[in-house]
Order: sequence, then structure tokens, then C-alpha cells
Amino acid sequence: MSTALEPGWLNVLSDELEKPYIKELKSFLLEEKQKGFTVYPQGADIFNAFNHTPFDKVKVVILGQDPYHGQNQAHGLSFSVQKGVPTPPSLKNMYKELLDDIEGFKIPNHGNLTTWADQGVLLLNATLTVRAHEAGSHQNKGWEKFTDHVISVLSAQKSGLVFLLWGRYAQQKESLIDTQKHHVLKAAHPSPFSAYNGFFGSKHFSKANQILVKEGLKPINWQISD
Repeated sequence: MSTALEPGWLNVLSDELEKPYIKELKSFLLEEKQKGFTVYPQGADIFNAFNHTPFDKVKVVILGQDPYHGQNQAHGLSFSVQKGVPTPPSLKNMYKELLDDIEGFKIPNHGNLTTWADQGVLLLNATLTVRAHEAGSHQNKGWEKFTDHVISVLSAQKSGLVFLLWGRYAQQKESLIDTQKHHVLKAAHPSPFSAYNGFFGSKHFSKANQILVKEGLKPINWQISD
């Protein structure tokens, strides 16, 4: 696991990265590979969310839970998959909501959300790695402690961020956020099992942009080119 991080993130996370639980997490990941397990995403992509969205550029935070565990899917951004693999069901539902919410939005032919990350949308999973084909296999190994710290640092050191919390798991993270300084939008998860319980029609994408404009910031262009 490479912990080469964008300088702004490294500045605020360097102390955390030296803590014993991070060393234990690195040892765990090394053991996984020594045992012959495939781990996703590949090492160079684990911190993609941070390296595509520098600390000083974060405007919106979309919280996920785990990386996708299929081949060539995960690349370090929550809800996003690499080009060339089918768009997952939750992301398809995000596209459906965008189609309804953002005028002129066209559904892209892939699920790579890097263009959002490059505009200041931190696509953060609570757990940053997973064993191939075993959902949730790297939970409770230390990643959640690290990403909870990330959320707390964002809350403490920035203001006016928009947090999109979809589903019960993400909404539990609200306790880490100073809601007097930041904007929290909550809805059901975009999964096919829950999207009709309040994700569809939530209009979180346009609402996020309205908030950013009020904050004096450039809104996100949610359109993804093919």
C-alpha cells in the first residue's frame, strides 16, 4: 500500500498515517497478498479519491461504504468503476436521478466518475480496499478509523462543504460533521433495493450546486463525457 498523497492531504493526515493502527492495516494488506488473495483496487489506486481531489479543492463529499469487488471495477473512487466494465446498479440509479434533476444531462456509456473528483467531489469510501469477490472482507481492519478521521478533519478545517449522505451507513457519519459549518443532504441509498424510498426525486445534485453558488463557489458540472 503506497501512502503517497497529494501534499494538502499529507499535511493534514501525516500524523494519523504514523499511528499504530495504520501500520497494522499495512501488515494486514501485505498478509492478504502473501496468502494469495487478490485485493482491489490496485495499490496505486487506493488513495485516488485524495489525489484527484486535493484537500484545498474539496467542495462536495459523497460517502460510500466499500470498493467494488469485481475484476477491473474499483479504482479508488466511491460509486465509480473503470471504463470498460458495466455500470453498477447504484450508479445507474444515480444517472437516472441526474437525468431527472439536471437539465440536459445525458447518461454516459461508462461509470468512471473521475471528472467529478477532478472538480472537487471527494468520492470517499469508508473502507478503501476489499478482497476480490468478497464484499465487506476488509471492514473493521482500520480503514473506517482512518476515513472517520478524514471526515472529522474536513469538518474541522473547512467550511461550507456539502455532504451527500445516502443510506443508513453513510448517515451514521453525520455525527462527525459540524452541521453549523457544513451542509448535509440525506436520502435513501441509490441501490435498487432502496432508491425508490427517497433517493429518486431527492434532487441532491442540483441542490448541491445551489449551495455551492450561495457559498461563492463554482458549481459542479455533473455531465460525464463518453
